[in-house]
Amino acid sequence: METRTYSTYIMASRSHTLYIGVTGDLHKRVFEHKWHLREGFTAHYNCDRLVWFESHNDASVAIEREKQLKGWRRAKKIALIEQKNPAWVDLSRDWYDVEPADFHRASDARQPVR
Repeated sequence: METRTYSTYIMASRSHTLYIGVTGDLHKRVFEHKWHLREGFTAHYNCDRLVWFESHNDASVAIEREKQLKGWRRAKKIALIEQKNPAWVDLSRDWYDVEPADFHRASDARQPVR
């Protein structure tokens, strides 16, 4: 029997607006955030970069961790991110064939210059 993994994660915008979430399919959920497939906070604030995550074998542990992080002050959340990802690199940057930013740049290139 395959063990299911649950992830607690932090998405960020370019201006470092933070979103904390939990999911049973991190790859799929990050894709949804990047492509704004669901309306809400991350789409509104363009939180499209995965800057931190951890995996758990138990959903209740992942949910408790999410609640814990949401209760922290912003400075503590930033310290957690920067402990393992000081440059705030998008940890999912190599997960997909095309990134939304690539798509928009390509479509912008095809627009006539005025």
